[in-house]
Amino acid sequence: MKRILAILAMPLATAAFAENDDPYLWLEDVTGRKSMAWVEDQNAKSRPAVEADRGFAPLRDRFTEIAQSRSRIPAISKVGPFVYNFWQDAANPRGLWRRTTLDEYRLASPAWETVLDLDKLSAAENEKWAWKGAACLYPKYERCLVSISRGGADAVEVREFDLVKKAFVADGFRLPESKGGVAWIDADTIYASRDFGPGTMTRSGYPRSVKRLGRGQPLADAPVVFEVSEDDIGAWPIVTHERDSRVEMMTRVISTRRSDGFVVRDGKLVKLELPDTVDATVTAGTLFVRLREDWMPAGTQYRAGQLLAIGLEKFLAGGTGFDVLFTPSPRVSLASFVPMKSVVLLNLLDNVSSRLVEMRRADGRWTKRDVGAPKLATLGAEAYDRRESDEYLLSASGFTMPTTLYFARAGTDDREKLKSLPAFFDATGLEVTQHEATSKDGTKIPYFQVMRKDAKLDGKNPTILYGYGGFEVSQVPGYSGFVGNGWLAKGGVWVLSNLRGGGEFGPAWNQVARREGRQKTHDDYAAVAEDLIRRGVTSPAKLGILGGSQGGLLVSATMLQRPELFGAVVATVPLMDMKRYHKLLAGHSWMGEYGDPDKPEDWAFISKYSPYQNVLRGRAYPKMLITTSTRDDRVHPGHARKMAARMQQFGYDTAYFEYTEGGHGSGITPAQTAYTWAFIYTWFAMALM
Repeated sequence: MKRILAILAMPLATAAFAENDDPYLWLEDVTGRKSMAWVEDQNAKSRPAVEADRGFAPLRDRFTEIAQSRSRIPAISKVGPFVYNFWQDAANPRGLWRRTTLDEYRLASPAWETVLDLDKLSAAENEKWAWKGAACLYPKYERCLVSISRGGADAVEVREFDLVKKAFVADGFRLPESKGGVAWIDADTIYASRDFGPGTMTRSGYPRSVKRLGRGQPLADAPVVFEVSEDDIGAWPIVTHERDSRVEMMTRVISTRRSDGFVVRDGKLVKLELPDTVDATVTAGTLFVRLREDWMPAGTQYRAGQLLAIGLEKFLAGGTGFDVLFTPSPRVSLASFVPMKSVVLLNLLDNVSSRLVEMRRADGRWTKRDVGAPKLATLGAEAYDRRESDEYLLSASGFTMPTTLYFARAGTDDREKLKSLPAFFDATGLEVTQHEATSKDGTKIPYFQVMRKDAKLDGKNPTILYGYGGFEVSQVPGYSGFVGNGWLAKGGVWVLSNLRGGGEFGPAWNQVARREGRQKTHDDYAAVAEDLIRRGVTSPAKLGILGGSQGGLLVSATMLQRPELFGAVVATVPLMDMKRYHKLLAGHSWMGEYGDPDKPEDWAFISKYSPYQNVLRGRAYPKMLITTSTRDDRVHPGHARKMAARMQQFGYDTAYFEYTEGGHGSGITPAQTAYTWAFIYTWFAMALM
């Protein structure tokens, strides 16, 4: 009865709050004196409380050891004759961009050559630089466009770098800090989408236009070659270089998972006549199309979730005879695909378990081969050198299976083991199982559970239920020394949910939970919690929930709707104020996912779950921890600040922690990341164990 009364009261309380001015609007002033004083006060309360726990320091030290371990697998990508890696450790907290040869990489202790030292650069320029990647010009790979950001923000500064001299080019291309994209056209010309001044950014905070910039040309003088509306998300350039040609493209991103593609032909833009819901990729003269909705060009029916292929020139000439490389089934979807010299490798999710398929074109038709790969593992594949070979890097990982990296070749199941993580925690006695919960509308929601085999189903097991459920992002098993040491080694249960809104079962799994369907994600999450309690795995007092970004919105909304299910909640870099989310930083770009709160018909469904507006007095809410970063320029830190202030105003047990670096993440240096996650897992242990 109490729950029914709370539900009935919620719309009235929401409406009353919506009519008033936001009492904590001032906390949206990211670096203002008043708001930062509030942050410092919050940190002064939350940090000592957690750090005083006797488990915190050992866990922080262990996490730091893992984050800085030389036994970690250096992720590599081939650039010319070398393989490159970005590496952080205790001696290089901001990181080294370095290189070696594949033969050297095969050794237990490879000899690396430093290309760029971010710690030295930060010290020399008195700036806290974070690495954001590099785009190097094919085929010589002598010059790169390096992206670096202040404090891990999405906005980056772009500088031209000489790979031969291992130094920035003194008079080279240099673009000021901005969100946007950049692409090489040739050695003396690039495309850039940036903040070019007043009126050049969309309401989502991304560039409206793309300029073609020549070497030595002032950015202000470069001509605009592509432009979109301020109501679009933004404009991005893409240039795909092949052995004897290149394809120049422009992308107009309209809204979440809606975009138009244009190919540059003789200085003019030719639109790809495709549905704006597809993902289109051009590689080696082939146009690959991933469908999100059914499509019938020229009377031929294609299905949502399929992967299609056609020659680009054939398509531009009006051809519509696509080859179908993949067709989904109810529980099998396409996670990713990897084009190589003569094959396309498909990475499938079969009931949220990975498997690989090779597609090879010969004599005008595609043939299929199932690849023998590690079972019960999440697989990741990346082409080693797509223009020259069918070799690829294959990673395999599981909850209790340390990640292993292989060197593989299409056409064979033989593979060479390159590197493997050590066991960062003792998985002896742990069991991974998969279960299904029944959501409110009868839909079966899968979830993974990691638990000791000898644990009793008596409802007394401390459990963390992780969730995301948005933007067509799939949640799959993976190895984590943080989860292992921070929770499993303490006897805790770890649960990963596969909620609607994600992409585990293809586009429809996301589409059904968008906009007015968003409540289904929260219902799914509550259903998994109920199933864990029903099965005796845990009980409300022992059940914690964890999510970041969209997942932070998920855990907060579900907690407010079903507080009786949970004992502790952690929301990191979260969305909270769905009344104003579209006015804060990149929020406008997510209206395709959530709706437009300025429209009464949309606010009618958004208002029912928006956490900030649905905090009510006198409820038995569980303990809560909210974390964010001052430098998060994707999800505004005001979301987290305002929610914490509101919860505390009403007398709820809510802790708040804000770190000054990290962007939309948990830190820039390994030590920062280790501290943040040690803080979270210690807080969970204090609340649930």
